[in-house]
Amino acid sequence: MLMKWPNQLVNCIARDKSVLFLGAGLSMNSTDNFGTHPKDWKGFLISGSNTLDNLRDKKLIKKEIENGDYLLACELLKKSLGDNDFIELLKNEFERPHFREAEIHKDIFKLNQRIIITPNFDKIYDSYAAHESNGTVHIKKYDEEADIADGLRRHDMLVIKMHGTIDAPQKVIFTQKDYAIARTNNAKFYKIMEALLMTHTFIFIGAGINDPDVRLLLENYSTMFHTTIPHFFITTKENIKNKEDVYSEIFNLKFLTYDNRDYHKELSDSIHALVNLVEEEKTKIAASQNW
Repeated sequence: MLMKWPNQLVNCIARDKSVLFLGAGLSMNSTDNFGTHPKDWKGFLISGSNTLDNLRDKKLIKKEIENGDYLLACELLKKSLGDNDFIELLKNEFERPHFREAEIHKDIFKLNQRIIITPNFDKIYDSYAAHESNGTVHIKKYDEEADIADGLRRHDMLVIKMHGTIDAPQKVIFTQKDYAIARTNNAKFYKIMEALLMTHTFIFIGAGINDPDVRLLLENYSTMFHTTIPHFFITTKENIKNKEDVYSEIFNLKFLTYDNRDYHKELSDSIHALVNLVEEEKTKIAASQNW
């Protein structure tokens, strides 16, 4: 079964008036050489807690995972492991398996959008986009505010790593403390994100609504511009179960949901169909000369 894509969303992509925000659901389609898929946030936390010798810490972390407070669970895991072992855990889970791009990454690239933002600190999409573009896609981290601003003014193709990259694990934003530090030390970056929300239609793909940065940006935007055209949020049915109306009202979002079974296959198949719809829309726009 495929998702139904709204005409407004297709038109925004065809006119390059959108920003694609790529969440962890996108990476779930990838595999390593053994056919293993990357873990989601919950899976990572469970795997990490199982490495602990301290039974008290393990119990506390698993309790917070069950409560759905992944940020606190991650904070506790990092504290229990220590910085060095936590970095080793990150590398073992997200870098050393050498996850390969999946068809969904290729289709995202074919959408040919100039600005892509991702909280994912794996390099699956980045590496593919940089290779396919012969280096013309520029990868920038949240602490490279000046380069991001310059790239936007120059109309460069950008992949903006909102939470950092596994290449620099010391700067990855993964805990409540990390978020707080980034908002203080990299305030200019968040100003850039706010500006993009006002000038582009954001299309969140496979993202979670509970990411603190996502919530903060959407809350601030919807408070100031509640009656404007909504942004699009593509996520699992499970993610917003019984909350779609509330979230739509609070964040000024149009939700499109999919089934996350079989490693988010419905999302992958639907993005593939979207590529064809966008190409058809570009042809119509070109014929009408109504750019």
